[in-house]
Amino acid sequence: MGEPETVPSPDWSLSLHASIHEIGADAWDTCAGADNPFVSFGFLSALEDSGSVADRTGWLVRHAVLRAPDGTIAALAPLYGKSHSWGEYVFDQSWARAYEAAGGRYYPKFVCAVPFSPVPGPRLLLRPDLPDPKGVAQALASALIQATAQLGLSSLHANFCDAASMEAFTEAGYLLRTGIQYHWQNNGYATFDDFLGALASRKRKSIRKERSAAQSCGLTFSTLRGDQITPEDWKAFYRFYQSTIDRKWGSAYLTERFFPMLSERLGDRVVLMMAHHDGKAVAGALNLMGTNALFGRNWGCEGDWPFLHFELCYYRAIEFAIAHGLSRVEAGAQGEHKIQRGYLPTFTHSAHAILDPGLRQAVAAFVDDERTAMQAEAAELLTLSPYRHDESS
Repeated sequence: MGEPETVPSPDWSLSLHASIHEIGADAWDTCAGADNPFVSFGFLSALEDSGSVADRTGWLVRHAVLRAPDGTIAALAPLYGKSHSWGEYVFDQSWARAYEAAGGRYYPKFVCAVPFSPVPGPRLLLRPDLPDPKGVAQALASALIQATAQLGLSSLHANFCDAASMEAFTEAGYLLRTGIQYHWQNNGYATFDDFLGALASRKRKSIRKERSAAQSCGLTFSTLRGDQITPEDWKAFYRFYQSTIDRKWGSAYLTERFFPMLSERLGDRVVLMMAHHDGKAVAGALNLMGTNALFGRNWGCEGDWPFLHFELCYYRAIEFAIAHGLSRVEAGAQGEHKIQRGYLPTFTHSAHAILDPGLRQAVAAFVDDERTAMQAEAAELLTLSPYRHDESS
């Protein structure tokens, strides 16, 4: 993939970059802000520098920079060329098969996203002092389509977008796709018991039994942040990460170097919850902390410990969020079992620019039908809510 000379208007220009280091930490984080750690220079550079994101893994870095007429950076987008659809968590393989069966070439494509991280957040990163942020965001969204066309790619996919990015993508003509994740909302709870008090009696008793069972196995628990996390902790966690990948027949996208590099670059925003038995680490759950949310990411375990996954990944995450005044915990996609633990279905959104008119028409019909199905599914899932009927949740 070369670099197109894309001009969204006579006054603005777009360039693509093969490394985030070509843009620099100050310029990147000025646009990314501090709310969401996944779009930070620290997180994305750790993916690159650790070899987790690289040409060999099918993630070709092509970060987009939109410049004002005076040459200053106005907006950025985390952008990758992809020769496959793995590690995205928004599944378009059926679109690829259909297009290729009809004689088209679906890959390579562009993906505007955070690799291996199904975490909603900004995808169009804007300098905070712009007089017309909506106009600049839409200009960047349109410029990305132009770049996709000039490079002869089939499509561009912006995954897990926040509301502001989604508005710009929609205005630029992208197709909207809806998904479901499970998030916990902090309704002003001062303690974990306050949260339990918001639940129906039977659900409250069930969670207490699960926590008691997990905590009665001779395990000790710790929550570590930043430089509290030792190299030995990361070595143990990487074993857990690999064991989870092996059990789920997945691919270990993240290299062993990634985790300590992430801890070094994000500091206290890295929250590692560990379980030990007889002094040996047996499980770990990795979280990242934003301004208003705790984001649950990877988890792994050695041995068979009843309800340990729920304790380490869900209940202790809720306790941490309450203690630190966070408004929510995002536990990611999949797993209706999360509902019974207080994590309710929440819509996520992705945007898709499909350049071939025939494929676009077929995908538009697909996502419209899928959205209707998702809305019905979310309504059905909400009937499983553990909260009392008088709770606003």
